[in-house]
Amino acid sequence: MLTQDLERLVIPDTANIGDAMTAIEKNWREVVMVASPEHAIIGVITDGDIRRGLLGGLTMQSPAAKVMSRNFISVPLKTDRAAVLDLMKALRIRHVPVVDKNKHLLGMHFLEEIIGTPTRPNAAVIMAGGKGTRLRPYTENCPKPMVKVAGRPILERIILNLVGNGIRTIFISINYLGHMIEEHFGDGSDFGCEIEYLRETTELSTGGALSLLPKDLEHPIIVLNGDQVTRLDVQGILACHSEYNADATISVGHYRHEVPYGVVHQQSGKLLRLEEKPALDILINLGIYVLSPGVLNLVPPNQFFMMTDLFASLLQENKIVATHFSEEDWIDVGRPADLKRANGVAEN
Repeated sequence: MLTQDLERLVIPDTANIGDAMTAIEKNWREVVMVASPEHAIIGVITDGDIRRGLLGGLTMQSPAAKVMSRNFISVPLKTDRAAVLDLMKALRIRHVPVVDKNKHLLGMHFLEEIIGTPTRPNAAVIMAGGKGTRLRPYTENCPKPMVKVAGRPILERIILNLVGNGIRTIFISINYLGHMIEEHFGDGSDFGCEIEYLRETTELSTGGALSLLPKDLEHPIIVLNGDQVTRLDVQGILACHSEYNADATISVGHYRHEVPYGVVHQQSGKLLRLEEKPALDILINLGIYVLSPGVLNLVPPNQFFMMTDLFASLLQENKIVATHFSEEDWIDVGRPADLKRANGVAEN
């Protein structure tokens, strides 16, 4: 027996288009399932299917089966949410029924519920305009952010991470082979967000592309590079930015480097001590930032300008620059060796 929520998603195969429209209006889900007398799901109808049917000459009294999609996608009960999201993205659908072996309805996956997190007012900017020369030959015919890690483009991983954390407005700066990025992501609707492109006519570097942003941004923006494999702590870095009332916040992480030689400590030509192969543990810039909108006034228009230049200007003007420590794993996919490591391929 179906729960009340699932009942609202099902109509019998004897229903007409008017019945399907009424069901969709009542369930607020933009979709309804069509069930056989044996309660098996035999088709799916969206509000778009109904509109196309009516424009094609059907009426409210026409059988709902006339606009029903029989070749619908469904999944078994144990399918994980990540796999369902992949299906939705690949097939550009927003609803996937969960059925048993007899096609009886057990549940429904909805894109907005998989995404889950409430929408944040903040926008994100992803820098994806570089040529990726150090990553050749992988980037000869592919922009670096579109290089795949574990079967998925790096940039897609970043966007899904942002969307999963409530970021729905995303700007992507593009230049080298930027059309490939636009073709893959479009307006962002298939990924649960709105995407606008900042098209660089000349190379602007990591900071200069910020001058292409609209001037009416009201909330702190997240800025990150498009070649990073990490999980961004959106909540944490935004909370840090707010706590310090910062003009800018930079994400930092530990970097451990083992010196492969004995280190000499000396003074005035005399040996003090030897240290055999010490490990240095330092904080590094992870290339993830939060900027208050007023900071963008420091970025010169349409000029090559690095993010480090922006932070130098902020410090020179005594602005508040906070640091947010991240414990997330992080890989900057800048060289072929980095890409192999990100894909779990051992170096020879």
